[in-house]
Amino acid sequence: MTRLVSRLGKGPLTGVDRVEYAYLSHLLTLDQPLFGLIRTNLGFLLLNRVGLDQLPALVRGETPLRQPDLLGLLSHGKDPIRARAEATLRRLAIARAPHPLLQRLLRRHLPVGSSYLNTGHANLTDRSLSAVHKAGLRITVLIHDTIPLDLPQYCRAGTAMDFQRKLAAVSHHADLVIHTTQDARAKTDAHLARLGRCPTGLVAKLGVPIPQPDDSEPPHAPYFVTLGTIEPRKNHALLLDVWEKLPAPKPMLYILGSRGWENHAVFARLDSLRPDAGITELHGLTDGAVAALLAGATAFLFPSHAEGFGIPPIEAAALGIPVISSDLPVIHELLADYAVYLDPSDVYSWLETITALAKTPKAKHGQKRRIDPPTWADHFKAVLNLA
Repeated sequence: MTRLVSRLGKGPLTGVDRVEYAYLSHLLTLDQPLFGLIRTNLGFLLLNRVGLDQLPALVRGETPLRQPDLLGLLSHGKDPIRARAEATLRRLAIARAPHPLLQRLLRRHLPVGSSYLNTGHANLTDRSLSAVHKAGLRITVLIHDTIPLDLPQYCRAGTAMDFQRKLAAVSHHADLVIHTTQDARAKTDAHLARLGRCPTGLVAKLGVPIPQPDDSEPPHAPYFVTLGTIEPRKNHALLLDVWEKLPAPKPMLYILGSRGWENHAVFARLDSLRPDAGITELHGLTDGAVAALLAGATAFLFPSHAEGFGIPPIEAAALGIPVISSDLPVIHELLADYAVYLDPSDVYSWLETITALAKTPKAKHGQKRRIDPPTWADHFKAVLNLA
């Protein structure tokens, strides 16, 4: 639960956080012993079902975080939200241990034959996984993608080396690796084999619930939507180039998502937009508000340079909204011929396609047929039979 609880008090969940939340929600419905392991700067916390039952409300912001305790102030004095989150978690924990004593913590409190599930790319260290293995647990790890190794230019400095270490630990210790697509499996298996050992693998697509729009009224004029953290990999720069070239009156582009990292040129362009630019940046929207904007869009735009899965275009397709996507193998695997595929560097092709859609009466191009998105029920049926 390390990745998920790192988001406590910090706004809407991102893609990987949502996966860990889905796992927690599902496992809480099962009638069997359940524990959650959380790594902090000071060591590990172990929660049982009673403590885990309280996590969903904390994640949703429905239960307030406690005030920082002394340990939180000492370890996170400059991050008061993290200090409050860890104080809350310490009160929920049934046990704690410093990092070197993880094996003893697990042996003392977990039933024989327990399994360890890691779905958030957190705590994938050789020391931690070795301790889990020596404690007698079967290790299952979900690898979302290998983008840090395949396209390090779209990641923070140092991310590729850190991810290489994580994947090496998985290669050495995991019993089962979950992949979200065949494309992701092929890439991950190649790296695992290079690192010495390719554990047994399973492809299980992530569940994508059909978005439920709230009661907000979407704009009546033609508009387009893109959704995702504003970071270099998502390629918002291409859409800004397209909108600069669109003739007036421009259709509106709604950019939904929080600002990420090292994208200063794009941030500067967004901050200097003229009122007639036809672009609105929105963040912090509820899932219902995002779904309402999606449901009324002329098309969903997804010019990303790389994806491990790609939940937003599936959500749009589940609502019957046309999808214009980068020509990525993973999106072909997920949407087949539903989407229109374009080169993510070809501004002209995107301009022509968007112009044509904006001029076409909505009744003629939407709603498209809707796709049936993959479900969490199918995912968990596949995974939990083997984990």
